[in-house]
Amino acid sequence: MKREPSTKTASLPSLRVTQELRQAAEDVLQEGESLSSFIEQSLRANIDRRRIQQEFVARGLASRDEARRTGEYYDADSVLAELDQRLITAESRPATEQ
Repeated sequence: MKREPSTKTASLPSLRVTQELRQAAEDVLQEGESLSSFIEQSLRANIDRRRIQQEFVARGLASRDEARRTGEYYDADSVLAELDQRLITAESRPATEQ
C-alpha cells in the first residue's frame, strides 16, 4: 500500500542567531518578503545544493569505479583540450543555433 505524502505542516527547531546575522537577513529581504519565507527559501536552496553535491560525488565515484573496472583512463590535459575546443565551437555558432 502506497502512503500519500502528508499535507500537514511541521515546525523546525528554533534558530538562535546573533543580532548582526538577523539584521543582515532583514536587510536583504525583498519587498513583501518575510523573514520566515526567506529562511524557508534558504533552507530549500541549501537542500537542493546538497542533493546536487551528493549526485556529483556519486557520479564521480561511479566514474572512478568504471575506470578501475575497464582500465580506461583519460589524461587531464587531453580532457581540458577537448573541453576548450567544444567551447570555441559553441562560441563561434550564431546565437540562433545555440
